[in-house]
Amino acid sequence: MSYGLLGGDRFNLSAFFPILQAEREIILIMKKIAGTLTLLLWFTVAVFAGNGVLEKLKQIPEISDIKEKKVDGFREYYEFWFEQPINHSDVSKGMFRQKVFLGHKKTDAPVVAELQGYQIGSGAEGELSALFEANQLTIEHRFFDQSVPEGGIPWEYLTIKQAAADHHNIIQTIRKTIYPSSAWISTGISKGGQAAIFHRYFYPDDVEVSVPYVAPLNLSYVDPRLEKFLDKLGTAKGNGLSELFAWDDLNSSHWAVRDFQLLCFKNQDTLASRLQKMAEKAGYTYEIVGGVKRALQLIVLEYPFAFWQWGNSAAAIPDEESADIVEIFNYLVAVSTPQFFEDEYIVRMQPFFYMALTETGMYDYNIKPFKKYFSDDKKNIDFSFTMPENAKKKPFNAEQMRAISKWLQTDAEKILFIYGGSDPWYATGVDLKTNWKSRKYVKSDMSHTCRIKDFDPVSREDLINTLKEWLRETKR
Repeated sequence: MSYGLLGGDRFNLSAFFPILQAEREIILIMKKIAGTLTLLLWFTVAVFAGNGVLEKLKQIPEISDIKEKKVDGFREYYEFWFEQPINHSDVSKGMFRQKVFLGHKKTDAPVVAELQGYQIGSGAEGELSALFEANQLTIEHRFFDQSVPEGGIPWEYLTIKQAAADHHNIIQTIRKTIYPSSAWISTGISKGGQAAIFHRYFYPDDVEVSVPYVAPLNLSYVDPRLEKFLDKLGTAKGNGLSELFAWDDLNSSHWAVRDFQLLCFKNQDTLASRLQKMAEKAGYTYEIVGGVKRALQLIVLEYPFAFWQWGNSAAAIPDEESADIVEIFNYLVAVSTPQFFEDEYIVRMQPFFYMALTETGMYDYNIKPFKKYFSDDKKNIDFSFTMPENAKKKPFNAEQMRAISKWLQTDAEKILFIYGGSDPWYATGVDLKTNWKSRKYVKSDMSHTCRIKDFDPVSREDLINTLKEWLRETKR
């Protein structure tokens, strides 16, 4: 059979079949080659995308000992050490290595810089990193844990300004090398929140937005606002209600806490004996505070602060009439941990205490309600006993804190503060006054554990939208 083609020529189709078959085979081969090339290209991109962050980290001279880790929420995760000057004003004083974690998701995603106030407890994905699908840079505070110079801590260089310079060096280096087009958010919790404030004060343009959680700003070594606030917690006035409606049940928490302290002091010798047995079993010693009995007294004095800071319930306080000494002791040490005054813990936490005594402030213990049990003490008990023996004592730098407070009330931009209204540290929370360029959110019934997730849906949405708006405004 033949078919007519153009021009009336005739063509034998059966003769054309071999040619069609050959073309089909060529097309199939080309498709296979193209598919293979695509696969190779995808694999190459994936390999280079995976190693891009690592290769860039390796190129930074200050970084060493990079270790890859697996952490949920991140495509890549690295631990490394960053070399810093001990004194940023004089590099001849030597160097030390600072521990840093970097969790990577996408190169163009935001970056959350988590500034630790202590050692790195966890490098897990934080609240902000999850909310904004952000990369995460976690920095251990200078002179905590392993981020210490060889030969020990040179205390005179443990200052908020030196720490801010550490954060500046690391953030600027990682920003320029790996995330030049990303918006940056700095954050921290408690003392880490303080570090975020201080870093932003000294280097306001390092990041676009800051979110300090539950961060106090004490204006003196012992800020009197702390005692006044603590004395109101658990009362009608402390609950934000008028004194006109100060019914007994609204004041019950406050007096239940005070009554429990009195109960403990009445039984302090027996409780001290139990503490001694606990200390022997746990390997605790109390030489720095002055012995086991003194430690017991401090644990009881610390109890109200610990009770409110961590959101305990008055319903769990043992009743004086029905509770035995075992129940009283077990409850006391569950709320006010004996470790807080133990020698090894104090030494490990001396960087915190040193900074509190010289720049960031602390509270003290009012012994007036219990003066019959403190006949040898004429004044409130402070934390001066924690000062390192080899540290040169210097006066508290109140002028620095006042300058930072003034800056927050006038010039600070795009800083969002989060507080729990029942947290004793909220007593010295930042005062923004009329500075509408920053925001403060307070969850009235929350403790020191307050986070964005704890707010009611309307407040939480407003809070998150504020952060999103700030990030849009400052996106580079």
